[in-house]
Amino acid sequence: MDSLYDHQDFFEAYSGMARSREGLAAAGEWPQFQRLLPSPEGKRVLDLGCGFGWHCRWAAERGAQEVIGLDSSERMLARARAMTEDPRVSYLLGSLERFEAADGSFDLALSNLALHYVEDLEGVYRRVFAALKAGGLFVFSIEHPCFTAAPLQRWVTDAEGRPLHWPIDRYFFPGPRETEFLGQRVVKYHHTLTQILGPLPRLGFALTAVEEAQPPEAMLGLPGMADELRRPMMLLAAARKD
Repeated sequence: MDSLYDHQDFFEAYSGMARSREGLAAAGEWPQFQRLLPSPEGKRVLDLGCGFGWHCRWAAERGAQEVIGLDSSERMLARARAMTEDPRVSYLLGSLERFEAADGSFDLALSNLALHYVEDLEGVYRRVFAALKAGGLFVFSIEHPCFTAAPLQRWVTDAEGRPLHWPIDRYFFPGPRETEFLGQRVVKYHHTLTQILGPLPRLGFALTAVEEAQPPEAMLGLPGMADELRRPMMLLAAARKD
């Protein structure tokens, strides 16, 4: 299983990011994302695309019965295991599009900023729906369609490099988009808003929240953060299995 996050140069660059070093406190979307999450106390939790395991440890610290973190990167999981001491947390190597879980085995499934690497969103939703108990909740964030529809996912700038506007192109043409992230060529998948949210009610989920992430006021002084209010970068949603 070849993951970009297993490439040494990329992994080192990713490890140097503030959110990689400081965890949820440095993640601009976390305050909004956390408000969508139920208390994990006593729950079995599945984290899809767990990365360094920050959300897994958050759930365990708040009384989760068991937490399973799934990721396609061996390097990410090795770091997650090294940072985790709680025996209730386990990490598994696997693909979001092919993971297997016993039907009705989880109370809560979450995925933070991983689904834009997935081509078949509906296939993932089907697996999550099956894995959840009746009444279980699926909470996820994904790069916003306005963000992924931009050529190279970057601002149009003036001669001094100041952002002028955010371009959107080929919005209704979903599929792979090649961009640059941390100095590496990265392939993500553009999905329209309809494709992100539409399958959920068809599969039996009830949408309970849809939000567009905004940086908290305390972070607006950080370089470039105020420009995040000029266009949405992330879409957040919560859906309940009825």
